[in-house]
Amino acid sequence: MDAFPYVPPHLKYSGLSKRERERAGIPSTATATMHQAKPPHADGGDTLRKHDTMNNRSYAIPFPGSMNSSEDDLPPFPDPEISSMALDTKPGAQIHYTYYPASKNHGGHPNPFSQTLIVFLNGLMMPRSSWDATMQSFLEKRIVGRLPYPAMLSYDRYGQGQSDPDPDDQHPPPSHGHDAISAVKALKQFTLQIWREHLDFNKPTHYPCLIFVCNSIGCALARLFAQCYPGTVSGLLFLDSIMANADYQSLWPDFDAPDFNPNALPEGVTADQVRATREKYRKLFHPDVPNQEGLSRRNLAKLLPHSNGPKLEGYLGTGPYLTVVGHDWETFAEQSYTGTLQIPKILTMTYANPEWRRYNEGLCHITDEGKAIGPITAVRCGHFIQVDDPRFVSDEMVSLLDRVVNRVEQVSERD
Repeated sequence: MDAFPYVPPHLKYSGLSKRERERAGIPSTATATMHQAKPPHADGGDTLRKHDTMNNRSYAIPFPGSMNSSEDDLPPFPDPEISSMALDTKPGAQIHYTYYPASKNHGGHPNPFSQTLIVFLNGLMMPRSSWDATMQSFLEKRIVGRLPYPAMLSYDRYGQGQSDPDPDDQHPPPSHGHDAISAVKALKQFTLQIWREHLDFNKPTHYPCLIFVCNSIGCALARLFAQCYPGTVSGLLFLDSIMANADYQSLWPDFDAPDFNPNALPEGVTADQVRATREKYRKLFHPDVPNQEGLSRRNLAKLLPHSNGPKLEGYLGTGPYLTVVGHDWETFAEQSYTGTLQIPKILTMTYANPEWRRYNEGLCHITDEGKAIGPITAVRCGHFIQVDDPRFVSDEMVSLLDRVVNRVEQVSERD
């Protein structure tokens, strides 16, 4: 559900001491949110998960001898490359992106992530800038911990943010100009060109090892990418995935159906409220509704009919490492009520949240046993988790990265 109307206010960036920020070369005026860790709380049945920090991770790989280093020799904070390019397959239309290079070799020891690329996949409503705070938080953790890190790439899809419309679309937005498979093919070409342009020629490969960090419909695109290009993806972080097989209107009971039992409604809920909720979701979130990006969802349920399959083949022929994160039930219900939708909280808690939970449970089965964590709850986060708590997302990136490089299988809950 990408058109969710609530967007939290932009907050100031914090997290490190002033001295640490100066050593890392981070401007004091950098913008983004760095929330402190939040305690877990009851969320209507969701599996609880503590907000881990980098300090209690057990799989980090420091540069040899780095933990004895003084504060004075912190690696510099990298400058992003903010630019655009046209795909060879679609000349004339520019895709805008933000790229952070991988860390350099340290003390003669190679970066274990030199052939890895983290790619951030947006929802329909959030452009690439929604990942800026997460990327900065992740880099801070790795730099202050003197840990290597891979290259990172965020981008605006065709028709999104600063990027030009898809040149193959026949109608102006809002439209159903192209589908998810078209977006996946463009992503493959885009990452190929990015990799060729930034390739370390000392260790040439034909294509990077990908890790996807994605929100909403970006999770569906990541699944389709891994299906279309098996062997390319080593890790996936799903942040409140779209329910790809849902029309969203059917999440809510149909009060006017002949077999509907009015006594099944929660206490205090009226027929008018149910009808209004179904209609709001039909107008905003049904797959037939076009969008400014031109990315059609009409065939998404056919492309991904099940949440629990098919199983994905990741890097080196095994299933990719996967973390599935869902929104906080109470926060999502509150945002649905206070936002433009004004959905009664009892309806969201009774119908939408449990259905989303079941979908997330299914997603944990699209990889090999032992390689999935979740579903876990992003405490106090709504649908746009990377906006509500970028520090939480960067923590999960650290965990996923360490699992990928160490090929560690973990249970679904961590203390």
